[in-house]
Amino acid sequence: MSRYTGPSWKVSRRLGISLSGTGKEIERRPYAPGPHGPNSRKKLTEYGLQLQEKQKLRHMYGMNERQFKNLFVKAGKINEGKHGDNFMILLEQRLDNVVYRLGFATTRRQARQLVNHGHILVDGKRIDIPSYSVSVGQVISVRERSKNMEIIKSAVESLFGRPEFLTFDAEKLEGSLTRLPLREELYAEIDEAFIVEYYNR
Repeated sequence: MSRYTGPSWKVSRRLGISLSGTGKEIERRPYAPGPHGPNSRKKLTEYGLQLQEKQKLRHMYGMNERQFKNLFVKAGKINEGKHGDNFMILLEQRLDNVVYRLGFATTRRQARQLVNHGHILVDGKRIDIPSYSVSVGQVISVRERSKNMEIIKSAVESLFGRPEFLTFDAEKLEGSLTRLPLREELYAEIDEAFIVEYYNR
């Protein structure tokens, strides 16, 4: 299954969650798209709830099904912690997500583009793989010739606050993952237990 590249606002409305993090998608029309509008929501079965939760998280991080499942399997091989918690932490360690969290981009889709086009460095080396897993202590920075890009400058200026597990130097346009995030620092609206049940059914 390929990565979804269609209108993200429609997906947000269908899943009932802001995938961009701004809340604008469902602020004006907090119901699923389509001709039935507000009356289109139905009570979901247990499987439906599991699938919906999986789709929420998959679309939130902009991954295709194969990538998503492979990372879920990798999380299951970690000896310490809960499977669901480890999965959420691995998602947060993705380079495109760290770029987004640092504020170099306003959305994860935009962050993925910056990585793909070679604007991002990890420990001084250009990495153009969005799924690259960032380790604690690695320095994420913007390539020198890309520092004056308006898209990056405006994103950095518009961001209010960053997670406590990240450090950021606005002058150097660089930051790092100081520690792995705690589950309570991540999305409260996601119930990862449903995702574990979905893949283990």
